[in-house]
Amino acid sequence: MVNLLRLLFSVEEDFTFDEFRHRMGLAMMLENENDRCIMVAEREVLIVGMCSAQLLVSTAEGGLAALIEDLVVDEAYHLQKIGSTLLSAVESWALSKGAKRLELLADRNNARASGFYKKRGWRRTQLVCLHKN
Repeated sequence: MVNLLRLLFSVEEDFTFDEFRHRMGLAMMLENENDRCIMVAEREVLIVGMCSAQLLVSTAEGGLAALIEDLVVDEAYHLQKIGSTLLSAVESWALSKGAKRLELLADRNNARASGFYKKRGWRRTQLVCLHKN
């Protein structure tokens, strides 16, 4: 999965690859399977795609929301509907946990990702993501 994160962060302008940090983050995601989820796609013995999500409380919704992250598919496996399958599986997981809203962030300059999400019913909001270290 770390190699997939390397690929993902190579196209996202706000992040740089840091193997140690990403391994720690993946380990934390796997620690609590009730509120967090990582779906993977495998071909033979290789993980060729992944998508993660975690639940948080939304005061706007008065319930749970799911933050979907890290949807990435190895370029050699694009156009095989792996991304759609992973996204759908994570959406189903979130809804089964009671999420009232699904949200995700995508790099605004990644036209390929924007088109992918738009085709699958995702829409842009007026919200802007702010970040502080």
